[in-house]
Amino acid sequence: MFMGHQANNKQTLRRDGFTFKRFFVAHDRCAMKVGTDGILLGAWAPVSGVARILDIGCGSGLIALMLAQRTGQDVQVDAVELDTDASQQARENIAASPWAPRMTVYAEDVVSFAPRQLTRYSLIVSNPPYFAPGVACGSNQRQMARYTTRLTHETLLRCAQQMLAPEGVFCLVLPVQVADAFISLARQRHWFVRQQLWVSEQEGRPAHRILLTLSCEDGEFRQASLAIRDAEKRYSADFQQLTADFYLSM
Repeated sequence: MFMGHQANNKQTLRRDGFTFKRFFVAHDRCAMKVGTDGILLGAWAPVSGVARILDIGCGSGLIALMLAQRTGQDVQVDAVELDTDASQQARENIAASPWAPRMTVYAEDVVSFAPRQLTRYSLIVSNPPYFAPGVACGSNQRQMARYTTRLTHETLLRCAQQMLAPEGVFCLVLPVQVADAFISLARQRHWFVRQQLWVSEQEGRPAHRILLTLSCEDGEFRQASLAIRDAEKRYSADFQQLTADFYLSM
């Protein structure tokens, strides 16, 4: 789901990406473009008290950049991306941002990356491949980003568990149609669901996305809902409040 705020803003001249208030994300060499799913996750994931952050499958670097904006100068933000073009574009986007000195992109498979991490992350995020392989995409790059061919949900959960600090959390966004199966798999792997945010396109419509916070420690469970647009199809107050630090037009 792609947001068109930049098309209506006269300050924005570049067309190869998306301009936010404090940074620009070029995405013309990435399979998955800047979209609402990633923006929601980057704005929603809890950052209070975090020391080190990892974005698994960072694509253009969008979520990593959002989290860098939301955290202090003492917080290291790492990102891992298997696709060569996307990882290079993420590095360029980060280099052009105000937070480049504390951000690092690793161009490799998270399966080989995870076992080498000696320092644990207090926050791990991912906008992962969603679906089991189905109808072929227009390119192998997009198919890898969209389908769980290379990064299954079981593998994702295992890698996150290897790298997460004991008190840390793992946050991700999923379509509602795969949420139950994912949560069941997570519980089998000894994860606890701590937060759920049900997201709908418009007030009164069923949720189409769910944002999850998982932890290896049991504790309080919270859930909420958010509609991107209100009944009049305007951006809802909740959505505006969540994304106000990022969108030019908010």
